[in-house]
Amino acid sequence: MPRKIALLTNPTSGKGKGGRFRDAALGRLTDAGIEVTSVQGGSADEALDLARTAVADGVDALVVCGGDGMVHLGVQATARTQVPLGIIPAGTGNDVARYFDLPRKDPVAAADRVIGGHRRVIDLARCGDRYFITVLAAGFDAIVNERANRMTWPKGQMRYNLATLAELRVFEPLPYVLDIDGTEHRLDAMLVAVGNGPSFGGGLRITEGAILDDGMLDVVIIKPMSKPGLIRTYPKLFKGTHRSHPQYEHHLARKVTIAAPGIVSYADGERFGPLPLTLECAAGALTVLA
Repeated sequence: MPRKIALLTNPTSGKGKGGRFRDAALGRLTDAGIEVTSVQGGSADEALDLARTAVADGVDALVVCGGDGMVHLGVQATARTQVPLGIIPAGTGNDVARYFDLPRKDPVAAADRVIGGHRRVIDLARCGDRYFITVLAAGFDAIVNERANRMTWPKGQMRYNLATLAELRVFEPLPYVLDIDGTEHRLDAMLVAVGNGPSFGGGLRITEGAILDDGMLDVVIIKPMSKPGLIRTYPKLFKGTHRSHPQYEHHLARKVTIAAPGIVSYADGERFGPLPLTLECAAGALTVLA
């Protein structure tokens, strides 16, 4: 059991669940005899500075309370260190919590996982000095994210569903240049996604079959299809059954470069950066309290 932890919270996660779940988890952790320093930043940059300071000060674990965005932030602070990352899920999508079968509605039960102290070492995807744990979206899905982030209504998954329908009206396949472990591919596609894990966006299993500790990235290409075909295929993403579609293509890679015009990629649900980008598997880069 970790004896000293930093608990970093986004209180606005999950329509305010972040603050409520933090308070419940904090009580359980302190009752177990753990010394907890509870912190939150006024911005993402400030929160990351606080997380990195806590790790440098020698805590036994950094625990984040929030959604996948907070996990993404925690990953930047703990990757390639000896400090494990704990998670109190309090977001909307909570894909990382799904990976580890963490309780997503019971912060006390999630705190018990931290108290248990069981560790799992997993890979991350790396781009320069930045990391992600779930999936990098670099096509139609990234464009949907851009639109959804501009929308103020509705909240949650429905916002992404509406953004998807809106983009379908105008979207055309994109020209990509991919370098997958040294082999160049030039093609048109609806999207390219690079997964360290199997899902993003609240359970969309775009890179179904991705394994968190196999030392590989999963590159999924959805080749051009009709808009009605894309609409019919979209629900299959929630079960990972889209893999049987003839326009689906899957590669395993240790290193991949993606280029396409006008695309701003997203990873862990966060704006990651414009293409082109080069991604590598960082094997064994993160320890998770799972």
